Amino acid sequence: MKAWRVHNWGEPETMSWEDIAAPEPGPGEVRIRNHAAALNFFDILQVQGKYQIKPPFPFTPGAEVAGIIDAVGPGVTQFNSGDRVLALTHGNAFAEQSLGRIGSTFAIPAGMDFPEAAAFPVVYHTSYFALQERAALQPGEWLLVHAGASGVGVSAIQIGRAFGARVIATAGGPEKLAFAKAQGAEHVIDYTDASWVDQVKQITGGRGADVIYDPVGGDVFDLSTKCIASAGRLLVIGFASGRIPTIAANRILLKNMSVVGALWGGHVQAHPEYSAHAQQALADLYAQGKVKPPQTVEYPLAEAPRALRDLANRKILWKAVLRA
Repeated sequence: MKAWRVHNWGEPETMSWEDIAAPEPGPGEVRIRNHAAALNFFDILQVQGKYQIKPPFPFTPGAEVAGIIDAVGPGVTQFNSGDRVLALTHGNAFAEQSLGRIGSTFAIPAGMDFPEAAAFPVVYHTSYFALQERAALQPGEWLLVHAGASGVGVSAIQIGRAFGARVIATAGGPEKLAFAKAQGAEHVIDYTDASWVDQVKQITGGRGADVIYDPVGGDVFDLSTKCIASAGRLLVIGFASGRIPTIAANRILLKNMSVVGALWGGHVQAHPEYSAHAQQALADLYAQGKVKPPQTVEYPLAEAPRALRDLANRKILWKAVLRA
């Protein structure tokens, strides 16, 4: 089979497009003939050697796929060859075939196509965990979602609306603002406008946002502390800006606010059963029409470096997938 391989730390363009042996599923594993593999920003960091998980060389990057099972390993009774599935592969996604583990592989919900399914698990599971488990978002609360046109941003907007929150989204530029609005944000704000903090206060009648979903960090985090409601929860999702912020404890005290970490992957490691619970809850929301992945940007699998470069250059709304 064909697969992208990383032999040394570098850039997407230094990956190699190679013929390698198809993997054989072991106990508790299935082999998936991939129809789509989704891209995430951490894939770029992993190729560069800047991600916390550093597989031994050579390795194939990519973390989520959708396709059809073509082989099952010993002891697997949940799936059969021919089943349509999506999977968190923990690497090895940018290939024609990948292995999925039981517990990280799920049936594709009825009506969901392969690109939708491949783009679904990482971002929707992240936002479900953050908003349901860590923030305990309540109906009627104000939810401020930063990077509202990104993968996690879109999923947070949709899940926030599904939970009954009133959603404000920030993004950079008219195209991304319109896209975030189309995903269900009640209000959208350009965070390149220095007045965005005041706009949040105005929209919320001076209250501020009850929950702030921040995958950006840096200045966005700093300024978010100025428009959070009393007893608000500031969710730390990631640091796409490149700067990891800090906060003085007296500001937390004076605002009666909580700064809440939301590391979905770490939670799943500690609670392996959680993925199945989250997937079922999200599949139910999908069936009810309350969440719906937008159309993905598609590239051929053989053009993975170009797709990753476009992602790095922030040219992609929502998510991109590689079609095998």
